[in-house]
Order: sequence, then C-alpha cells, then structure tokens
Amino acid sequence: MKRSTLAWRTVAVAGVAALALAGCGGGDDGADETPGGSGEPTASSSASPSEDTDAGGADCEPQTPEAAEGDGVLTIGSVLPQTGNLAFLGPPEFAGVQLAINEINEAGGFNGQDVAYQEGDSGDTATDIASQTVGSLLSAGTDAIVGAASSGVSFTILDQITGAGVVQISPANTSPDFTCAEDNGLYFRTAPSDVLQGRVMGDLVVSDGYLEVGIMAIDDPYGTGLADNVTSTLEAGGASVAGGEPIIYNPQAPNFSAEVSQLAQTDPEAIVLIGFDESLRVIPELISQGIGPNDVPLYLVDGNLANYSDDGLEPGSLIGTKGTLPGAAAGDEFQARLTEVDPSLQDFSYAPESYDAVVLVALAAQAAGDDSGASIASELPNVSRDGTKCTVYAECLELLTAGEDIDYDGVSGPVEFSDLGDPTEATIGIYEYVEDNSYENVDYVTGSLS
Repeated sequence: MKRSTLAWRTVAVAGVAALALAGCGGGDDGADETPGGSGEPTASSSASPSEDTDAGGADCEPQTPEAAEGDGVLTIGSVLPQTGNLAFLGPPEFAGVQLAINEINEAGGFNGQDVAYQEGDSGDTATDIASQTVGSLLSAGTDAIVGAASSGVSFTILDQITGAGVVQISPANTSPDFTCAEDNGLYFRTAPSDVLQGRVMGDLVVSDGYLEVGIMAIDDPYGTGLADNVTSTLEAGGASVAGGEPIIYNPQAPNFSAEVSQLAQTDPEAIVLIGFDESLRVIPELISQGIGPNDVPLYLVDGNLANYSDDGLEPGSLIGTKGTLPGAAAGDEFQARLTEVDPSLQDFSYAPESYDAVVLVALAAQAAGDDSGASIASELPNVSRDGTKCTVYAECLELLTAGEDIDYDGVSGPVEFSDLGDPTEATIGIYEYVEDNSYENVDYVTGSLS
C-alpha cells in the first residue's frame, strides 16, 4: 500500500470555510449536521458544532515542567515509523524533520551552533522498539523528541520521555486523550485532536444522506477515540451507529470475517472504517460479504487513506469512497525541498507537521535562550501565537534576535498551541477515490479547537 502524493491535494476553488469547534474535555471524546443530499462536498462547505456534544474547553489545567538548564547544544531526536503498521508514514515524516534540521542549521542553528539530530524507529504497539529508541535518545542527551506517529505508541513512551524532562512533540498523534494526559507540561503535537477529524467525518457522512452508519475501528486509542467522535457527530446530526455501537477489532487477527459478518447483519447504509494498513485485508472481506464500497458507501480516515492502485484490488473497487486526512496541501515548492532530502519520496503525508514541529522546537529554544526541555516547553506556545508573524526559521530568528515576539505560521498552517499543547486551529482534507483506486482532493475544511 502506498500513500498518494500531495500533488493530488490541490484545492479546486479558493474558499475554505471556517469551522467553529471546541476542544475535548478531559479524556472524553466530543465530536457533529442535518441530513442532506448525496452531492459532492464543495470547498465552501463548513460544519457547525453541535449544541449537545462535549466539545467545550478541556476540564484540566496546564502542567508546568520543573525548571532545568540545558548544556548549550540543542539536540533533537525522532522516534518515527521505519517498521510496523504505520511504516508508510515514515519517509515523509523523516524527510520533514531532516529538512527542518538542514534549514535551521543553514540559518545559524541555535545560538550560533548547529542543532544535533539523531533519528530512530518507533515500530508499532506490537513491539518494544519505541521504548528502546527513546532510551538511546535520552542517553544521548536529547532535549526534544519528535514522535511518535501512532497515538498508541506515543502513550507507551510518554512517561519515559516527559519523566526525563524532555519535550515530546508529535506530528501525527490525534487521540483526544493527549489533551489532558499527565505529561509534566512537556507534550505537544502539531496534528489536531480527532475531535476535529471525527466531527468532519461525521458531518460528511450525514450530509451525504446516510442515517444508519456502520463503524469498524482498530482497538487502540486512535481507533476508539476517533470512533467515539464520529459517533457523537452522527448522533448529533440525527443519525445512529448501525448495531448500536462501533465494532472494535484486533488488527493482528488472522482475518476479519467474523467482524465483517457482524457488520453486515446490521444492514448499514454506509460504513466508516478506522484503521491502518490492515485495512487492505478488511476491504476485500467487505467486498466478499456483499458490503464492499460498490454496494455500501465506504469512508476512510487518515490511518488508511492510501493509494491502493498497486495492491491487488480490481480497478474501480473503491470508486466513490471518501476519506479524511488532517492537514492542508503542502504545495509544490515544499515538496521540491523535501525531495532534495529524499529523492525517492512519493508521499508527503504529515511531512509539513513534522517540519513545523522541529522549527517550533528550535524557535522555542532560541526564545528561551536555553535548550532544556523545560525551557523549550515554556516558550512553545509563545512562539506560535500573539507576535509578529513569520514563516521560515531564518526570518523568525532575525525577529527574535531583534527582541521581538513572534508568531510562527508553518507549512502545515497557522500553528497556535493552546496552553495544553494542542493546536487550536487545523485543516482537514476531504478526498474521493477514482477508477484506479487512488484518491483526489475534493474539499478542505478549517476548524478551531479553542
């Protein structure tokens, strides 16, 4: 399975509507529209927050890291997927990190010294690779770690990283449970909580006219959290989950015939499949049991929205299937810079968020005048909001050197951290599959999570 390139993610028209959303409360997953026709979404589409979803401000307080002092050298590590069920996300994420490191050092680094960088594999939740990688990075004196991509993996290493006084910043974690997690004030992410993706997905399904919706979701914090948010949105829009609740499945199962059979018995009008690369085994089972995409409309999410053109599915198997993916188009110029780092790169998913994570860490260290995790964490919200806008490290560094406050707007969009480390605004792309089982962008929806 290979991801599509962001070259396909071109906004067809100029307007993108604002979506007013609120953040999740504690570990609860809040998520939203009235039934409409089955027409295509347009770039002027928007979703409105439901009145009865728990999407208000988080019911937890920001945590404060213990004061510390760095050693004068900013050291950044990464724990991103080289193996495991999200390995297809690794290349663009590693490229985004490396590009940022290169450009930061070309602009003068941190306090006139090059930023040190060490990369590592995260594996997935079926292995202990991530904790071993983190152990090596901590032994090397790392100040901030970019990763993991998987929410499930990040939860396994959160205490290990933040307990050591090191910043953890993920480019792809979307589980709402991170918002109020015990993190000593050291966890941040440049990808939005699935409060937003869940609401956009639910709104999309309901606006397409489907009221009995089957949900299959992977059994991990990402899958169950996103399923909860989709469910809340469906119910707020007058729809319901077929069978009463999502079907949660083990991605390591030898087959998914029982789960698909259970889903088929609920007679869904549409299906939302929340998973990772095991979806390539789920989809043929849906087809074989008569509820494939040509029979029942299928919706995918960021974990399984992929280019399936070379994966053995018959042409047209996915035509009309829709999916959601956090992030706006990266643009040709940024893609060109990424391919200078990795000429073999074909997919650009989460590369912008990875790039921005590194730039923000370096800017925060520069603003603090110190490279310790505590110092970086204290300045991350400040360099992302309420100052003079800047879009590249060199420009931002010049402003900081002149004593100005900055507001970094990155390639992934205007990154503004809440005091809890979450983005307060984000964009979700909506995509649709075509005849060759690849997908194309049809819309972008921008929303606020504050």
